[in-house]
Amino acid sequence: MVSKAFAMSGSAGQGGQQGYEGLIMLVLMFAIFYFLLIRPQQKRAKQHRELVGALKPGNQVITAGGLHGKVAAVEESTVTVEVATGVKVKLSRSSITEVKGDA
Repeated sequence: MVSKAFAMSGSAGQGGQQGYEGLIMLVLMFAIFYFLLIRPQQKRAKQHRELVGALKPGNQVITAGGLHGKVAAVEESTVTVEVATGVKVKLSRSSITEVKGDA
């Protein structure tokens, strides 16, 4: 009697397909997030690391706070930027957002 009721419900064959559809949708959503959010962010972070790693004295830079100046000295984790004649500011290397070129 139980087998007849189960056979009549018609859900036995569809139960396996729904599981695969859910898994496919989950993988598809992860792929969309990866290509639209994660990958571009990693690319920008890599470019910023290269930019900060290539700093040398004499470069014209712009900081995250909007200061424009010339790199006077480069240390392991800090950069000294001359913003005016005789005015030097010590900043974290990560706060440099853009390099305009050499002086």
